[in-house]
Amino acid sequence: MNDGANILNSQLNQKSILKVAGAFDAMSAKLVELSGFDAIWAGSFAISATHALPDASILTMTEFLSVASNMTDACSIPVIADCDTGFGGPSNVSHMVKKYESAGVAAVSIEDKIFPKQNSLLENGNQQLLSEKDFVAKLIAAKNAKVNENFMIIARVEALIAGLGVDEALKRANAYKKAGADAILIHSKSKTPDEIFEFCDLWDGDIPIIAIPTSYPNVTIDELEKHKIRIAIYANQSLRVAHLAMKEHLEQLSKAKSLSQIKSNMTTMEEIFKLQEMYEIKKQETDIEKNLKKLGYIN
Repeated sequence: MNDGANILNSQLNQKSILKVAGAFDAMSAKLVELSGFDAIWAGSFAISATHALPDASILTMTEFLSVASNMTDACSIPVIADCDTGFGGPSNVSHMVKKYESAGVAAVSIEDKIFPKQNSLLENGNQQLLSEKDFVAKLIAAKNAKVNENFMIIARVEALIAGLGVDEALKRANAYKKAGADAILIHSKSKTPDEIFEFCDLWDGDIPIIAIPTSYPNVTIDELEKHKIRIAIYANQSLRVAHLAMKEHLEQLSKAKSLSQIKSNMTTMEEIFKLQEMYEIKKQETDIEKNLKKLGYIN
């Protein structure tokens, strides 16, 4: 089993800030690992998009878990799973934590919005928060369900997304910390990191702060670190790059008379073989054949 929870805990103790990149399947997760990131974000937006479905609590927990489990099987770095609102009430959250932890996932993130949720960066979205009491109940259930103390329960605070301001965000974050959250993910759709930094500078909690700088892309990793942010998640860039590359290539291919006319940048078959570890399989087959010869099954 992937030892992601313990690895993630060790990384937080050793590094001042972790860089995490989003993935949407095992291949993209493996590329995140090979590119030197500290962990993988199994984002609900990206996974929903691969099913050509809205990021609106449509896929089931089982479907999201299947993708995250494939990532843990393919990679040795931690996987942090975006679990939206927890797939239901406290009992659902308890079941979810047990399933994700047993699959080798390092951490789960649940957000304090009502079900079904809307994507936080949706233009003109109607972002409604769950009551603080009801979300605290989910966090208590999550904390009680986990076995490994290093398995992280991340409480995602959506007060800034809902336009309720920094004071409400701080109030909720403190309540979630008391309820047993292992980290706070503070999210914003502002074009600058100002309200995120205001939150961080006022926060006096002793659990890590996590940020997703999608809407304020000019912020630097040094600036995030300066404001006490311990994990930076680049959540959806890999999906968007892949979407654009495939879209442009297929548009060219549909009009071309031969593959030689295509101007797309494409990886080689050899690179895909390396990703699949095809040569390791060949080596394994050779080793098996040698052992069969030793045992007299092959002349």
